[in-house]
Amino acid sequence: MHVAMISGEYPPRWGGMGSTVYHLSSRLADMGHMISVITRKSRSEPPRMKNVEIIEVPWLKVPLEFTRSYGRSALKALVRLNSENPVDVVHLHCPMVSWNDSQFDRCISEVAPVVSSMHGTWLGERDGLTLAARYGEPAVWSNPNDIAIRFMAGRYSNFERSAIRKSSVIVPNSEATKLDLESRYSAPPDWDCEVVHWGVDTGMFVPMHLDSESETHNLSEIRKRYGIGTGVKLLLAVGRLAARKGHGLLLRSFSKVAESTDSHLVIIGRGSLRRRLNRMASRLGISNRVTIESGMDFEGISEMYRAADLVVYPSYYEGQGLIPLEAMSSGTPVVTVDHGPLPEMVDSRVGALFEIGSVDSLSEVISSELSSNEILLQKGAEGRQRVLERFTLDGNAERFLEVYARACR
Repeated sequence: MHVAMISGEYPPRWGGMGSTVYHLSSRLADMGHMISVITRKSRSEPPRMKNVEIIEVPWLKVPLEFTRSYGRSALKALVRLNSENPVDVVHLHCPMVSWNDSQFDRCISEVAPVVSSMHGTWLGERDGLTLAARYGEPAVWSNPNDIAIRFMAGRYSNFERSAIRKSSVIVPNSEATKLDLESRYSAPPDWDCEVVHWGVDTGMFVPMHLDSESETHNLSEIRKRYGIGTGVKLLLAVGRLAARKGHGLLLRSFSKVAESTDSHLVIIGRGSLRRRLNRMASRLGISNRVTIESGMDFEGISEMYRAADLVVYPSYYEGQGLIPLEAMSSGTPVVTVDHGPLPEMVDSRVGALFEIGSVDSLSEVISSELSSNEILLQKGAEGRQRVLERFTLDGNAERFLEVYARACR
């Protein structure tokens, strides 16, 4: 089967969408299928894999409008690709590409049927930013992309409605996203919709082997790097330093945790809020117990997951959210919000949920989770098992092959 992936993110753009498209393409290629990825042109060279063709196209660097310009370029490239090597199915990754009805019609008539993965929605993104502002996150409306989402999400949601109307199969990445589409996007009653949660690399994100000398040495080096002594708990948060990720709430909650718990918080993420968050930590009197890393490669992040006692993910909005699964795959319990898609992955058996936006709720849950090493280990083991059973990359490939076959029929 020849599958054309239309994705606005692909490595070296390692966002959640870029990661899932990369891994899905790799798995399908390993199974003998031909994959063509049409993505936005970037400065760095994308990774090359056997049976995976990467086609980079131009795009206009304007907030939200880039999804339209990229969409036009991608459709032109898709038509050319199909004339040279016929495509069996087109896999569109929304909302980072915006096609209107006529563009879908052209794709379907000239190329192949469309499967649309919904990685979230623009209206959901806007709601997340509104919540972040309500709960006092710093600089919510300082980012040009966030400002564009605030005022233009309604307009760009029309392109998502086109995807719902015109695609053979719609694939939300969570039940929460499916509900969003049903309640706010006028989904037809007879639509073909199937939720497929994205999985993670269970070979990269693995639990720590405490009987391994090298693993023990790595753990010791990590703790030494952050000045963490014996008995100090290591909390980890991973995610872009953007308002809707909830790092301000996390710092305010951690200031309460630090009063009664010997702990250190490491935040890993790129973004424009690093200076503001460091200033917040200083005002809260916890700057000596908080480290913000501007970036880290996958190997380094996987080591941090293994070394952490607890991962905290306080995001105000996600289509699904991969960070909790990466932590669970690494054998580390997760604290996250009782909102949106996160409870579909995390519960009291693998971590804990807190009330969205509540400093007291988050601080109390973190303190409770850190109170028992035995329970942390038990929840970590349960989390690893859950990922192996329900959230693997091989499972994603098998599910999407079934979806592709249904779309072709």
